[in-house]
Amino acid sequence: MFATQTGTASTLVHRNALINAHIAAVLFGLTGILGVLIHADATVITFGRAAFAFIALGLVAQLQGRSLFTGLRLREFGLMGLTGTLLASHWVTFFIAIKVGGIAVATLGFASFPAFIAVIDLLVFRARIKAGEGLLLMLVTLGLVLVVPSFDLLDQGTVGLLWGLASGLSFALLAIANRRAARGMDAIRVAFWQNLIVAVLVAPFVVSHFAVQGLTVNDWVYLGVLGVVCTGLSQYLFVKSLEGLEARSAGMIIALEPVYAIACAWWLFGEQPSLRMVLGAVLIIVATIVSAWSSSGQACGH
Repeated sequence: MFATQTGTASTLVHRNALINAHIAAVLFGLTGILGVLIHADATVITFGRAAFAFIALGLVAQLQGRSLFTGLRLREFGLMGLTGTLLASHWVTFFIAIKVGGIAVATLGFASFPAFIAVIDLLVFRARIKAGEGLLLMLVTLGLVLVVPSFDLLDQGTVGLLWGLASGLSFALLAIANRRAARGMDAIRVAFWQNLIVAVLVAPFVVSHFAVQGLTVNDWVYLGVLGVVCTGLSQYLFVKSLEGLEARSAGMIIALEPVYAIACAWWLFGEQPSLRMVLGAVLIIVATIVSAWSSSGQACGH
């Protein structure tokens, strides 16, 4: 009887973890949808997302009695300054890719980040490329060749893909910095300071934007959803899913983010992908899943 109850409880924990991971993937995928709906440039969207996120994180830390300011060492502050700068670069380039090339192209360009991590590990840290990583690079390269509309810098889709790749590169650098230097640090504290630094970095660009054009009520609502739900809540759900899933399994679910994003864009905006783009997307997503399966590190959405 006890064994049956234990097994049932374990099954429920696993099921809830799967649900949390899939909801997190959907929310990560909605980031691009909100980027389209918000009528502002990439720096304003980045500022709003970061501002709402660090306010929400600050409130959560206050409720939990966590200290965000005391005992902050110079090394930690320097690390968060670096990772905050990389996060700002990642978000700005991603939202530029959304505005220029559309959701599918931007999301798939970003999804190439595991390949960038493998290349950086090879070139900078002299890590050996394993067979799985070689397959990853090959699949991502073939996928991107299929996704790019044309090899013409005058084509908006091509330019959007390049911005998406820049977003993937900056996210890869961010992931490596977090993996190598941020271990053992409080996750909420790190996220709070990273988002605060992002907001500070892009604030000057936002001031010039508001001097020309303001935001509508809908824009503010979408920014709130982007910062609180698609950033704060999605990260919480992902971390919560790790209580019942291995990091690899959760990472493979998060790797489905482009699928959810493209499906939502198709449903909401009629952005129907071509057969060539679908084939490229399949290769990139398979490569991302292979990377999540072969890696023992943490997976995370954006």
